[in-house]
Amino acid sequence: MGGSNNLQPRREIGKLALMLSGITCIVGSGWLFGAYYAAQLAGPASIFAWIIGGIAVLLIGLTVVELGTMIPKSGGMIHYLRESHGPLTGFLGGWANWVAIVVVIPAEAAASTQYVASWNFAWAHALFNPVTGTLTGTGLLFSFGLLVFYFLLNYWSLQLFIKSMKLITYYKIIVPLLTVVLLVTAAFHPHNFDAVNHAFAPYGWSKVLTAISTCGIIFAFNGFQTPVNLAGECKSPNKTIPFAVIGSIVICIVIYVLLQSAFIGALAPSALAHGWHNVFFSSPYAQMALILNLNFLAVLLYIDAFISPSGTGMTYLCTTSRMLYGMNQNKQMPDFVGKLHPKYRIPRGAIWVNFIVAVIFLVLFRGWGKLAGVLSVAAVISYLAGPIAMATLRKFEPKRYRPFKLPFGNLIAPLAFIVCSLVLYWASWPLDGEVIFVILAGLVIYAYYQHKEGWKTFPQQLKSSIWFIVYMVTIAAISLFGSKDFGGMNYFNVAWSQIFVAIAACIFFFWAKNSYYKKARALVQN
Repeated sequence: MGGSNNLQPRREIGKLALMLSGITCIVGSGWLFGAYYAAQLAGPASIFAWIIGGIAVLLIGLTVVELGTMIPKSGGMIHYLRESHGPLTGFLGGWANWVAIVVVIPAEAAASTQYVASWNFAWAHALFNPVTGTLTGTGLLFSFGLLVFYFLLNYWSLQLFIKSMKLITYYKIIVPLLTVVLLVTAAFHPHNFDAVNHAFAPYGWSKVLTAISTCGIIFAFNGFQTPVNLAGECKSPNKTIPFAVIGSIVICIVIYVLLQSAFIGALAPSALAHGWHNVFFSSPYAQMALILNLNFLAVLLYIDAFISPSGTGMTYLCTTSRMLYGMNQNKQMPDFVGKLHPKYRIPRGAIWVNFIVAVIFLVLFRGWGKLAGVLSVAAVISYLAGPIAMATLRKFEPKRYRPFKLPFGNLIAPLAFIVCSLVLYWASWPLDGEVIFVILAGLVIYAYYQHKEGWKTFPQQLKSSIWFIVYMVTIAAISLFGSKDFGGMNYFNVAWSQIFVAIAACIFFFWAKNSYYKKARALVQN
């Protein structure tokens, strides 16, 4: 099948290494910038943005665990909707997932470069333009060098990747926790939590919800699916995947809540004289450490600004190559991306494609902030695969072997779908509408491969996929006409807009759950 020449990936990744792969992707550039941007938008209530966002991702993660152990293939989430709803729905979900993840690679390189630009050297200052918020030509070259580094670690050996990732992840856990302890010890001002407008949520709770999608929170937690994407290369998937997915999410929720609290409390009260919207940093934690004379911590943070995003970037380059490999196995990508190297058993063609795409996005966007919101929305769309595929396969394939069956799954699945729909709406218009358009534009690629196949089964595929297309158009329409607090035309207030999203989610969940086409299994196998 595809371009693999009958070779299969080696199952070399153990339980701890798999969980560390999730943690190393969640604790990337998100921890360096997320707390700053979230506090700037929502004030102290941004703490709840991390909690709500983490719980939302945990709900999705629970459904993905059942699917990941049932379908332990490299590429993870790109397979689930295909299994339940056939090739067209599977392609849309996989396309959204790939878009959400591949652009993280240049975003992490840009994040490292931006932090390095605050080092006290002339060459470092020349990497980033703080006025425009973009990398300079020199900064692009520096980021390109990081991309080459990620590429080489993935190109030669999975074992080299695993060994590097373990060391990086331990460092990435220690430094954020040390930052919390030292900042809180050096300076903690409880009054900061209600200093602006005498309120914990000075700009309203709608800003807290928007922060989940646009301030790097979903962007950060997107790393939870890395263990699932590596399912085809892990030992004992029925044990390692649940441990890795749930463990990485829970650990990182705690880390991020502590970081956000420390950031808010350690800020000098005078910095809040003009409100949270007017707090500005280019290297948030490092600059705060210098202000508090924590020079040792500042040095660690500047080093971590290279290590954390780089660890995430190299891991995502690994997992996205497995996604393209999986899409090739589904006959939706060229054979060269699915061909495994005979010695290392890694899809080098896919690694090349992701490297080239990462370079293109780096040149186009030139900064972390411009990518985070777009990536978050695409990620949320891809998350829909979890609850929908799990519920549908439970209904139509109840006897299929499930090494891990989620307790209360019939309740968690619709709840996860509703929460996902709300997070998508909270991203605000026009961002959610623009990303939905990009996802639907992927149908052009699918049409090309259908044309090669002669459109043999397309009517059946469309019948089981139309719910997904109509769903995305509906959410975009509610966003456009909904509350002005979320960028809409204000035909409905905040409460009614979210009620309409929840009602629509319930309707589409029922529709999707019953759209399993009876020939879907044949479509998957052909």
